[in-house]
Amino acid sequence: MELHIRGVSKAYSNGVQALKDVTLTIPAGMYGLLGPNGAGKSTLMRILATLQEADSGSVTLGDPSQDSGQAPSASAGQRIDVLGQKDEVRRTLGYLPQEFGVYPKVSAEELLDHFALLKGIAQRPARREVVEALLRQVNLWDVRKQKLGGYSGGMRQRFGVAVALLGNPKLMIVDEPTAGLDPAERVRFLNLLAELGENSVVLLSTHIVDDVSELCTRMAIIDKGEILVEAEPLRAVDDLRGRIWRRVISKQELAEMQRQHAVISTKLLAGRTVVRIYSDTEPGPGFEPTEPDLEDVYFSTMAGHIGRRREQSEPAVAR
Repeated sequence: MELHIRGVSKAYSNGVQALKDVTLTIPAGMYGLLGPNGAGKSTLMRILATLQEADSGSVTLGDPSQDSGQAPSASAGQRIDVLGQKDEVRRTLGYLPQEFGVYPKVSAEELLDHFALLKGIAQRPARREVVEALLRQVNLWDVRKQKLGGYSGGMRQRFGVAVALLGNPKLMIVDEPTAGLDPAERVRFLNLLAELGENSVVLLSTHIVDDVSELCTRMAIIDKGEILVEAEPLRAVDDLRGRIWRRVISKQELAEMQRQHAVISTKLLAGRTVVRIYSDTEPGPGFEPTEPDLEDVYFSTMAGHIGRRREQSEPAVAR
C-alpha cells in the first residue's frame, strides 16, 4: 500500500498559495510531515481526507506493484483516485483532525456505537464487538460509560483515534495530534500511533520535531506550501555530521554572533545562551563540534542551509 501525491497545488481566493506542486510517495508505515504553523500541512491533510479540492495534481492510493496507468478501482491490489473517487476513499480512510467536536453529555461507548452505525456496521452484535475492540485498543474500555465532557485532552484524542479506526482504514491521516497534551498522554498517544503504522499508511502532520524523530521512518519538511526536504530522518541527521557547531555565549554576544555565523537555534542555559550554528568548516575559536539531531535538520532546512532535495531512489515499503 502506497500513497502517491503528484503535483498537488492549492491557492485560496485571498491569493495565498497554500500548496505549490507537492509531490511525495508515502509508503506503508509512519510518515511525518513536518513544518511550522501555516506551512500548508493542514491544507494537504484536508485535500487527502476529501474535505477540500485541489487546484491541480493527482493523488492515488493502492498496491505499489500496480501500474499507475490502470483504471482506478477500490478492489484489492488496484489504485484509488483520491481526488476523483471520494466515496471509495472514505471507505478506507481514517481521519483525526487537529480539532474535533464531541457530544459532552454522551458516553464514549454510545457515541462510538453511533459512528459505527454511520460507517455501515448495521448489525448490533457486530457493532458491539467492534466498539469493545476499539475502546480496548485505545485504552478507554474502563471509562467507556463516562461522559466525553469529562475526558482529558489525551483521552479525547484517543477516542478520536477509535473513531478514525472504524472500518480498518488503509489510510490514516493525523493532523497535529499531540498539541496540548501533557507529557504522559503524549507518550501514550505516540505509542498508539506507532502500532497503527504496522498495517496502514499513516501520515502524521506536526510542527513538533520530537513526534517525527520518535515515530517515523520517513519524513518531509514543508514550508510556504513547498516540500523542502524528503528523506529518512536518520539519514538526514547523518548528513549533517561535521556541520553543526556549539558555543556558549552571553546574551549580549548573540546579535554579533548572528551577523557572523549561520545560527540555526539558540537555547538559554543557566543564564547563558547556547548557540548552534551550521558550518562546513570550523567556524572559529570557542566552538566545539556537536552531534546533530533532527531538530538541527529542521532548523537548517528552514534557514536555507539545506537546499530543496529529494532522494533519488524510491523509498522502500515499510515491512
